[in-house]
Amino acid sequence: VTATDSDDGLNGEINYSFQKITEKASQIFQLDSHTGVITLLRSLDFEEGDSYQFDVEAHDGGGFFDTAKVL
Repeated sequence: VTATDSDDGLNGEINYSFQKITEKASQIFQLDSHTGVITLLRSLDFEEGDSYQFDVEAHDGGGFFDTAKVL
């Protein structure tokens, strides 16, 4: 995921975090808090689950944030 902020300095730095993620999904997906890149910790297994849903929150140094739903 990608978010942008036009502020300079610390207020323009964006960090990412999972929100509303299940325990099961948190054992499969990893989020880089600085880049927003989501990667797999292990292979997906259709027999364990055919879909996953969670939210990723982007927040800047000024206290503002927004959320994206990932399916």
